[in-house]
Amino acid sequence: MKYSVRKYYKNECVVFKSTKATFGGLSNMAPGFPIKAYGLWIRNSEALYQALRFPDYPEIQQAILRINSPITAKRYGRKHIDKTRTDWTNHRFNIMRFCIAVKLEQNKESFSKLLKSTENKPIVEYSDKDKVWGALKVGDYYEGTNALGRLLMELREKVYTEEFELIIPKIPNFRLLRNEIKKEDFNTMSNKA
Repeated sequence: MKYSVRKYYKNECVVFKSTKATFGGLSNMAPGFPIKAYGLWIRNSEALYQALRFPDYPEIQQAILRINSPITAKRYGRKHIDKTRTDWTNHRFNIMRFCIAVKLEQNKESFSKLLKSTENKPIVEYSDKDKVWGALKVGDYYEGTNALGRLLMELREKVYTEEFELIIPKIPNFRLLRNEIKKEDFNTMSNKA
């Protein structure tokens, strides 16, 4: 999957950067949207995303999932970048789509409320340097691929139309902690405390 670069007029979008700002909960780094799988509480969708880089290294996945800080989890993953799945570039957007869908599945009320509060405006992750997942400020615009913002808009549409369903992407070797990922491992009903 490829996304092209887009421009978003600053005054017409919902922008997030800091997790403490009004729309900060849209960030993968945001606290308050825990995920449970295989009996383990995952503090945020960023940790899940980082762990899914390493399907052949459950010990790296476990270490990432146990780290309190999403930034620290990301840095830990970067220390092991040489062990990243070889097809990561081909699947990373679908893996992110899955991670934010799990965030919604397990935090339906609060996360769907946040998504709806963005109304129908473009969602932009503002970044100073990452124009793939986010967009850079360029004059009166944000410019970049804004992949996370676009995936969030896609998810928001499913919330509005009540067509949301957790779907497991067709990705080879899609594993977490030695388990081939299945829908029932991440749905709300099988992961109640």
